[in-house]
Amino acid sequence: MTSTSANAVGAEPAAPSPSLLRRATAAAAMGNATEWFDYGVYSYLATQIGRNFFPGPHATLGSLLVFAVSFVLRPLGGIVWGPLGDRVGRQSVLVATILLMSLSTVLIGVIPTYGSVGVWAPVLLILLRVVQGFSTGGEYGGAATFLAEYAPDRRRGFWGSFLEFGTLTGFTGALALTALINLVFGSAALDHWAWRIPFLAAGPLGAVGLYLRMRLEDTPCFRDLTSRGEQETEAKGALRDLLRDYRRPMLQLFGLVVVLNVADYTLLTYLPTYLQDTIGLSTGDSNLVLASGQLGMMAVIPFAGMLSDRVGRKPCWWFSIGALFVLAVPMFWLMSQGLALAIVGFVVLGLVFVLQLGTISATFPAMFPAHVRYAGMAISYNIATAAFGGTAPAINNALVGATHNKLMPGYYLMAACVIGACGLWGVVETRGCSLRGRRLPRAEPEVTAPRPPAPPVTARGAAAR
Repeated sequence: MTSTSANAVGAEPAAPSPSLLRRATAAAAMGNATEWFDYGVYSYLATQIGRNFFPGPHATLGSLLVFAVSFVLRPLGGIVWGPLGDRVGRQSVLVATILLMSLSTVLIGVIPTYGSVGVWAPVLLILLRVVQGFSTGGEYGGAATFLAEYAPDRRRGFWGSFLEFGTLTGFTGALALTALINLVFGSAALDHWAWRIPFLAAGPLGAVGLYLRMRLEDTPCFRDLTSRGEQETEAKGALRDLLRDYRRPMLQLFGLVVVLNVADYTLLTYLPTYLQDTIGLSTGDSNLVLASGQLGMMAVIPFAGMLSDRVGRKPCWWFSIGALFVLAVPMFWLMSQGLALAIVGFVVLGLVFVLQLGTISATFPAMFPAHVRYAGMAISYNIATAAFGGTAPAINNALVGATHNKLMPGYYLMAACVIGACGLWGVVETRGCSLRGRRLPRAEPEVTAPRPPAPPVTARGAAAR
């Protein structure tokens, strides 16, 4: 039995060696860890940042609004970096994005405060968040594309899951480091100067990721395109092709990213505020809930990727979206019943969500052909993230405040599941198919060898029948 690819383009290149594949995975995941480390540190230290840069009755609000600036800039980053990655290569753009991303995060840790330079302090903070948001607009789509194009076709889910392992590692590392600094130095020092330490820690993270990325060649898919002269030769060509030929996958991806990011930013970013302000848990108990769920997700996320390699991406997404729709409200109710049940509720939602999170890098890049893949993913992903990811904490908080209903985050998550299901409906299953070439990836139809003709029926044979 043999199989042929609907989008095959010449002979399949040799698979990367295991050591090269591990280095490519580490290079992609380190950038994602750095990005989410920054988001985690900023969200956990929003109060301290507000006191140092926006003194007054609205200090925390000013800090959160600056946090949102990075999400506003992400679509612009996707529009710039995505087509550039399809033109000059994934590796070159990813070197630039991790450098800008980590440098802007480190500089937040050294800029003077309002008490030293007055209004220039928040101006500098905003400028650095602008750079951070612009660079992350090209980071995630590029890292997912980079890893998907390096991974073997039949194990793309497993290797791609480590990109999201980096996400959880960065967020959990931010939580652990912030808690440790608070424990060692105390809240007074954290307010005054120790808040800077986690931002400075992004320097070594970014340096490791930069080193790993600079030592790698570009992906086999992109090198295959360039060897045939089929890559985009100008950035506007990629945008034109996307808007003309690939509107449907862009809209489908937008719908999937809505449910992905509402779940992601509700469970990982908004939940600390929800548990403390709405449920009434202490900071320590809230951190315990988050750490329990995130560590559980990290433990199973590679298995979610492996499962998608066996049963397909769409079954994993259908189960996750359906289970979140059914369990969101009951689990948020459970979280309001005390510490132990809060851990149970968060762990259940986190484990269900992992079936989306662990298959992003195998699902999203495969929705576009190689010559517009970086741009297609970066633009659609970042527009949806700006609209529904960065706004999820504020919307959830506003819904709870307006209705005085503690279950509103669950209802908001249910609404996002409906949008995600609409996006998933027409997505083509791409498990095991090649990502090479300028055609949309398609599942490989199996072709069986023709059966030999049956021997002629003789009169004796007919009589025997």
